[in-house]
Amino acid sequence: MDWYPLLNSLRIAGISSVIVFFAGICAAYYIARTPRVIKGILDVFFTLPLVLPPTVVGYLLLRIFGPRRFFGAWVFEVFGVKLTMQWWSAIFATTVVIFPLMYRTARGAFESFDERLAYAGQTLGLSNTYIFWRIRMPYCKQGILAGTVLAFARALGAYGATSMICGYTPGKTATVSTTVLQLWRTNDDGLTLKWVLVNIAISAVVLLAINLLEKRKKVD
Repeated sequence: MDWYPLLNSLRIAGISSVIVFFAGICAAYYIARTPRVIKGILDVFFTLPLVLPPTVVGYLLLRIFGPRRFFGAWVFEVFGVKLTMQWWSAIFATTVVIFPLMYRTARGAFESFDERLAYAGQTLGLSNTYIFWRIRMPYCKQGILAGTVLAFARALGAYGATSMICGYTPGKTATVSTTVLQLWRTNDDGLTLKWVLVNIAISAVVLLAINLLEKRKKVD
């Protein structure tokens, strides 16, 4: 059994999760402090990939990164790098797809923060940076960790947008999701079932981790 699809899925999900961890926290922190009208507009924009069909997200990404599109063609001409049909091309898709999960979870955590703690820190002469990392983040860590785990799980199982931008090449761009579909198309039910069980096991572990984080939050 070739484990490349699992290893590829794990590294794509891992890199995407790191990106959206910082991007989601940054966006959530500043948007939570904006006026209601602006917050509503930005919230719709950042959350849109969550409700769009994955194929629509994939199509829009191809309109940007495709080799015949302006940005994709420019990168290929200047750097000689093709932005599609590479294993790391999937990072573009998974990052866009999972960003809303991290953003909304982090925003909810920040909005539940007791601002009186920040005001108390300011009266003691603490900097905003210190207050953010040493007071606000520890207070919101359970929600942010839950969002990170959930985003990682979603990235691990991404298919629609991922398959459109990186395709399926065994040993090069294959992921767990694309491998399941390809094996099913070739009537290899035995190997398909094995990959399905692997995916179910990983999903179960992720859900268990989220439940543990929620229980810890209630205890704290």
